[in-house]
Amino acid sequence: MALKRGTSGLGIQRNRSAGSSFPILVLIFCSFLAPLIFFVGRGLYTSTSLDGDDFSTTSSKRDLDWRERLALQQIKPLLTKEVIDVIKASTDDLGPLSLDSFRKNNLSASWKFVGRETIAKKIGADAKVNKPSQIADTDSKPEITRGKRDGSVDGGHSQFLDSPAKLARRQLRERKREKRAADIVKRDDDVSVKLENAAIERSKSVDSSVLGKYSVWRKENENDNSDSTVRLMRDQMIMARVYISIATMKNKLDLAHDLQTRLKESQRALGDAGSDADLTRSAHEKMKAMGQVLSKAREQVYDCKLVTTKLRAMLQSADEQVRSLKRQSTFLSQLAAKTIPNGIHCLSMRLTIDYYLLPPEKRKFPRSENLENPDLFHYALFSDNVLAASVVVNSTIVNAKEPEKHVFHLVSDKLNFGAMNMWFLLNPPGKATIHVENVDEFKWLNSSYCPVLRQLESAAMKEYYFKAAHPNTLSAGSSNLKYRNPKYLSMLNHLRFYLPQVYPKLNKILFLDDDIVVQKDLTGLWLVDLHGKVNGAVETCGQSFHRFDKYLNFSNPHIARNFDPNACGWAYGMNMFDLKEWKKRDITGIYHKWQNMNEDRVLWKLGTLPPGLITFYGLTHPLEKSWHVLGLGYNPSIDRSDIENAAVVHYNGNMKPWLELAMTKYRPYWTKYIKFDHPYMRSCKLSE
Repeated sequence: MALKRGTSGLGIQRNRSAGSSFPILVLIFCSFLAPLIFFVGRGLYTSTSLDGDDFSTTSSKRDLDWRERLALQQIKPLLTKEVIDVIKASTDDLGPLSLDSFRKNNLSASWKFVGRETIAKKIGADAKVNKPSQIADTDSKPEITRGKRDGSVDGGHSQFLDSPAKLARRQLRERKREKRAADIVKRDDDVSVKLENAAIERSKSVDSSVLGKYSVWRKENENDNSDSTVRLMRDQMIMARVYISIATMKNKLDLAHDLQTRLKESQRALGDAGSDADLTRSAHEKMKAMGQVLSKAREQVYDCKLVTTKLRAMLQSADEQVRSLKRQSTFLSQLAAKTIPNGIHCLSMRLTIDYYLLPPEKRKFPRSENLENPDLFHYALFSDNVLAASVVVNSTIVNAKEPEKHVFHLVSDKLNFGAMNMWFLLNPPGKATIHVENVDEFKWLNSSYCPVLRQLESAAMKEYYFKAAHPNTLSAGSSNLKYRNPKYLSMLNHLRFYLPQVYPKLNKILFLDDDIVVQKDLTGLWLVDLHGKVNGAVETCGQSFHRFDKYLNFSNPHIARNFDPNACGWAYGMNMFDLKEWKKRDITGIYHKWQNMNEDRVLWKLGTLPPGLITFYGLTHPLEKSWHVLGLGYNPSIDRSDIENAAVVHYNGNMKPWLELAMTKYRPYWTKYIKFDHPYMRSCKLSE
């Protein structure tokens, strides 16, 4: 019994041990064998899928080749061989046309190819579990089999390798595109340069003359931020007027009253201030108060359409006022240029009285024997302005190396003849010789000999000069005032055409205007070879300015036949005349001929320069520009070095140095030759 019981216990023990090992085997199978079977099966499936893709790609290629052959068979009868060759060459260069190739090859980098990133990620994930040999096989397989391009997927972008011939053609096309782009840019640059040069030339033709301190050349106008308070207050005043009108229209009388009050306060605070420095201390407070009222007005009555309408009306009104003021300014500036200041008139009257109080023996100048000596340096000066003539003579003598060899021939009218004599008797020009004559005593200068005198005595000329369409207002008379300039009626202005008659024994003479200043010794002008010409002068033409067509009427056949409209003009003011050649060529006779032809003023309008250009046409020798610098009477932008290096500076224009409207920066060149401490100058209150 015991034995059986023991045997039975042993069997029971074996059965228990066998039952406990089965779960362990199941656990081992699930942990090791199942994943191994899964991965092996996956690898086999992936290999089969890739082989399937290769097969499908090869099949699609065969199908594409068949379609290409069929298309060529249908196209050949329709196209010539040359056209087919061109298509074939383009196909070889760009690859066969298909939606897939267009999508992969021709889109820019900014386009996204949907699915490409997914394929790249899938291939990267498979590469981690496959063998190195499989990875190498996968990378070596071409992704695109059409055409002759090799590619690989790398980071979502396809890279292609071309043959050397295709690469060379692509580089050639790129170079051509770059060259065309560079040519376009160069043409644009050339056009820009031309436009800039044209703008510069147009700016030179703008009349830049200004009056006194109201000059656009002032330094504060160069700074865009200067005088900001003044400009802001003026803008506030403009807007206040606009809102006053709108508030009155909308029956906002309290607001209109407030605006009117602030406007008057701003006007009083601003006054005549031209810059922030001229403003009073209260100006800033008034500006802030005005700003508050304007903000209130904007909240209550602002209407964009009404404001625009009011501003436009104000602009038109201001434009009309500006035009009217310009005409008045032109009239007044011309009037001021033609008048004589009180101080100079006083000086002339006092000198005249004292001259005629002198006994006749004291009215003579010394060294009268030099007046007809051709070996000396002779000057001709025709003037009715005592102070201006004194500056010309004094500046010439001060800068002369040998003053004793200089002879001045002055001619004045009977009104200023005594004053001119008295001044130079009291202030003799050192060792130089001087002589004063009266133009009214030239008995040979009469209307029977001189055409301009005969014309001035005619009724038609008096009507032309004195009535001038009977202007009723200042602005209407501005265009006619130039016809009434006294110098056009004075024979002193036309006497320059009769130099051989006035000085018959001289060979050369230097003609000077009375609005010039001499800064260097002028004896070198007598050494200038005029090459057989009569007149030595500085030319004034620059670009299209101061040429003959600016002075003469080329619509007249007489002018058009005889003169070149583009011929260069020259300047009166400092002219060297060869009187021998003058007589030989009968210059005065030429002048008489053209003056007779211009009796009805159809050849030229005014002045002595147009007949001078005609009379000395082809007979003028150009001098160096440094001898004679012009424009100090109208041009504020003359280079300072040009002025200081000039032998003669000329105040031609309306802004004469003895007038209040003279440009202040040029006036010292003239005033330094005036003796302001002279008793006559002090008595007439003439000062710098």
